[in-house]
Parts: sequence; C-alpha cells; structure tokens
Amino acid sequence: MDDPRPELESPRAVVLVEGVSDRVAVETLADRLGRDLAADGARVVSIGGAHAIGRALEHYGPSGLDIRIAGLCDAGEERHFKRALERAGLGSNLKREGMESLGFYVCEEDLEDELVRSLGLDAVYRLIEAQGEYSRFRTFQKQLEKRGLSREEQLHGFMWNRKIRYARPLVEALDLARVPRPLARVLEHVS
Repeated sequence: MDDPRPELESPRAVVLVEGVSDRVAVETLADRLGRDLAADGARVVSIGGAHAIGRALEHYGPSGLDIRIAGLCDAGEERHFKRALERAGLGSNLKREGMESLGFYVCEEDLEDELVRSLGLDAVYRLIEAQGEYSRFRTFQKQLEKRGLSREEQLHGFMWNRKIRYARPLVEALDLARVPRPLARVLEHVS
C-alpha cells in the first residue's frame, strides 16, 4: 500500500484503488475536472491489489484513522471488497448498491474496459497510434491465439500489459460527459 509519507498531514479522505494504473486514472480525472485533491484533503491510495483491501480499511477506516473512505475495484475483485467492508464493520450482506452507499464502486470487467467502452474502439485505436504503438498492436492481433478474439477482447489484452502507460492518455481522451460511472462517482464521494 502506498501509504502517505509521515511528514504529510493526514488526509481527511482517501480513495482506495487496486493498483497504480487506477490511481493514475483517478488523479488524472480529478485534474481534468479542476479538482485539487491535496487542497481538498483527499488522496488516492494504491493498495497493491484487491487482497490488500482489508489492511487498507484497518488503516484508514473506523478502527484506524477513521477518515472518509471510498474505493474502486474490478468486477472480479468485488467479493474481496465486500468481505473486507463487512469485516471492518461497514455493513453486512452487502450487495453492490450497499457498497456504493459506502463509496465503493465496481468497474465492469475492469477500469481499462470501462475507459475503452466510454471512448469507443476507433478513438482507442487512434490513441494507440498517437502513442507510437499501432504496429505493436497489429503484431499482437496477428498472434494465433489472439486472432479469434473480438476487437474489444484484443484491445483489452493489449491494454492489460500497458495499463499504467495508458491510464493517463485514456482519461485525457475522455469526453467529460461520458466518464465511466464508477470513476466519476468515486471522486464525487470524496468531494
């Protein structure tokens, strides 16, 4: 978990995200929306994977610093977040709506998938080209095991290994009227 440095004042709110690419995406969206998270007393914390959510909730939640918390996770990790929220005393038998009332939002498949759907395939292809990686993407598509995949699945597979590199450009390319709901809502929760 990328805990804040001890010399910094404790935040009044944190957004807990699984990894670095998620942190970059949330911070980039905040910048695009003109939000100064530090001035708001908020921080985005990469917890180092979904299995670390319990430790993060212990640190920042009611039994720790007891500050306002929110979070973002992939659909495949939703159960880890639900269980940890329940163990932290923040709810019981949580469904997705209950998680959202606590400020925790689930990305359908993952954040990269949400961003690709919001942008559209053609815009993402142009972005890959602008990043100088279109020939790499074409090589990726030609791999035998990738040929049978849909265009969306190919993009997802290509982005998977480059998600830190593409987090900022994907969010910078977003039409702010089409920001994926989980990404928009998690920032609203720590306003």
